Amino acid sequence: MVKLYIPRDTTACSLGADKVAAAVQRLINAQTLPLEIVRNGSRGLYWLEPLLEIESAKGRIAFGPITVDKVDDFMATRCWQGNTEHPACLGAVEEIPFLKNQQRLTFARVGVVDPLSIDDYIAHEGFKGLHAALAMPAQDIVRCVTESGLRGRGGAAFPTGIKWQTVLDTAADQKYIVCNADEGDSGTYSDRMLMESDPFCLIEGMLIAGLAVGADTGYIYLREEYPLARQILVEAIALARARGYLGPSVAASKHHFELVLRLGAGAYICGEETSMLESLEGRRGEVRPKPPLPAIAGLFGKPSVINNVISLASVPTILANGPQSYAAYGMDRSRGTLPFQLAGNIKHAGLVELAFGSTLRTLLEDFGGGTRTGKPMRAVQVGGPLGAYLPESQWDTLLDYEAFLAIGALLGHGGVVAFDASVDMREQARFSMEFCAIESCGKCTPCRIGSVRGVEVIDQIRNAAETPEMNAKIAQSIELLEELCDTMVDGSLCAMGGMTPFPVRSALKHFAADFKTST
Repeated sequence: MVKLYIPRDTTACSLGADKVAAAVQRLINAQTLPLEIVRNGSRGLYWLEPLLEIESAKGRIAFGPITVDKVDDFMATRCWQGNTEHPACLGAVEEIPFLKNQQRLTFARVGVVDPLSIDDYIAHEGFKGLHAALAMPAQDIVRCVTESGLRGRGGAAFPTGIKWQTVLDTAADQKYIVCNADEGDSGTYSDRMLMESDPFCLIEGMLIAGLAVGADTGYIYLREEYPLARQILVEAIALARARGYLGPSVAASKHHFELVLRLGAGAYICGEETSMLESLEGRRGEVRPKPPLPAIAGLFGKPSVINNVISLASVPTILANGPQSYAAYGMDRSRGTLPFQLAGNIKHAGLVELAFGSTLRTLLEDFGGGTRTGKPMRAVQVGGPLGAYLPESQWDTLLDYEAFLAIGALLGHGGVVAFDASVDMREQARFSMEFCAIESCGKCTPCRIGSVRGVEVIDQIRNAAETPEMNAKIAQSIELLEELCDTMVDGSLCAMGGMTPFPVRSALKHFAADFKTST
């Protein structure tokens, strides 16, 4: 039987992958064709979805996009017999430049394996890192993570090894591993892709974290808007438990580890780690003051490792291949790779895993291919709704945590949202304030009230008529907006209010002309 891979990823399914799979299966059944459909994850080439792959002696051959109306024509070519004359044929999958020019470490199996086959996972080096960790003392596991240079991939970029060391060194009768899978930043989907396409990688990463700090229970706090990820994780956890990777004897060892899946309730603020802990404990998602740090008093008051999906999913390859193999990628203090997610007005939307040190321009032009509309690209927001808007003059900035901080920006979770020349940056600044007003937990005044006042001030600016008198009033309103941003940065309890001024200030600085005209 020849394997025909049809993705099951949420984006691929939204573009018709399920209908394509059903249509292909009907033809297989009707004609007794020697084909077996495998529902893999997406490779992340979203402008080509549904992307079908045919197994061959020379590797997988890609065809895309194959929509449901093209299925009959696609199957009529009998491409599984080696015919590559179909107009949608893209050649060998691994040779497609968008994929070939990446450095896929964390996403090495994504789009390759059957997400719910443990045997397939093991055949592609799955659980190799876990078995290495089982043979090591806890301190050596933490040392490996520290030496790899891995930093949190959720936004703050805090060194993962230091966080794990703190939990290891804190005496307690109970410790927890908490995976923050409440992926809510605009333009981000790497967590979802990983959970839907390689769920055992996340499970393995959490198991290793448990071994490293002495925790026997893990929680995955999953974004409510990810129903397919939930379904796949539920099945994957059950399969892992049935095969002995979860439960009283992890991989036939003396270690015990249980994994619990919990759904969020649609609140962006619960992406902040202490708000997430409040939600997990059954309370309203509000920010906790620090100290104490969650590493010392976290979930249920116990020492807790809190990392996001990509941070934990990066751990297995570090343990499997050694810390230096991971640290060899990247630059300075930014080691390894980061999965960047191209979204917005971009021609080639999709996931690009790159080592730190390339440039934003390379990402936008060589991978993204410019705008989807064909108009010049005007602005790019990196790092989610709290990230700065970057003009063309800053696109040669290196993809590096410190390089972005130096220009008042952040890499965050790696989301990249592009805007063409038609964008109104005053409206984008207003959106940032409005987003904060809607999503604020309300616990601190600068965030709760400041964001509302920010919307009001921007409305005053955009509603002013173009007269000399009004121009002076606009200038006063802009000055007031800047002062309001200072208050939010200096007085907010967490990054929600403290970073909302980033996009507003960048819009004022780099796109000032948009604030000087009336609606």
